[in-house]
Amino acid sequence: MSTIAFEYPVVKLTYKTVGERQLSLYMVAPLKKGANRPAILFFNGGSFSPHPSLNPAQFQHQADYFSTLGMAAICVDYRNGADTGFAPEQAIKDAKSAVRWVRDHCEELGVDPDRIAMCGASAGGYVAVSSIMFDHLDDDADGKRTNTVPNALVVFAAGMDGVDIMDRLFPDLRDKALAMSPLHQIRRCLPPTLWMCGSSDGIFEQNRTFVERMIQAGNRIDFIAYEGMEHGFFNYGRHENQYYYETRSEMERFLASTITC
Repeated sequence: MSTIAFEYPVVKLTYKTVGERQLSLYMVAPLKKGANRPAILFFNGGSFSPHPSLNPAQFQHQADYFSTLGMAAICVDYRNGADTGFAPEQAIKDAKSAVRWVRDHCEELGVDPDRIAMCGASAGGYVAVSSIMFDHLDDDADGKRTNTVPNALVVFAAGMDGVDIMDRLFPDLRDKALAMSPLHQIRRCLPPTLWMCGSSDGIFEQNRTFVERMIQAGNRIDFIAYEGMEHGFFNYGRHENQYYYETRSEMERFLASTITC
């Protein structure tokens, strides 16, 4: 597991234990029991790599900003390519567990259970979307009474073709690929969604196709294309932070129309 280093004070909370692996939530805000705040859970990219260059701290700057707006901003640690025997379905199950845990502990966290957003980038976006779309991937059998679908969703350039993902990265899972491929399971299922992608990203056309098909199926998705931008263009420290600020502003406007209003 790569080192997780936050520049801001965080409250570390264990939401799930798998064997000896403790999965944590990093809350970039103090606990405020009974505060009834909206919450946003961030899922980092890079998680399919055996040596992730990104970790839950990827979104710490966005998390810190939204915490100053009165939100409970949480960076989620979930199983990834650095874990022995990792498969994407584990990460999808962890995403469900994280949302469920926050809802089950909303009073002590100071979170409104009906105002929770998920935000995921790249592999983290695939994980977030898949956790909403695929009911069969859930290993919290005793807690299924708690809804794991967020009230809003933000996605940055996420691969939606599970067949391609499994074929390239997890060939032993090819027989499960269709059942784990959002692009091949189009239906009305997502909460209000903001989707952002750079036009020079190798998965731009796939993202646009998925969004168009999901809109036709009845989902509300606001799609924003950033001309000439590459994968990860929005990250803090890139492009002199121009697109970090631009995408953050788009997130703020979107969340104001969904969970923070």
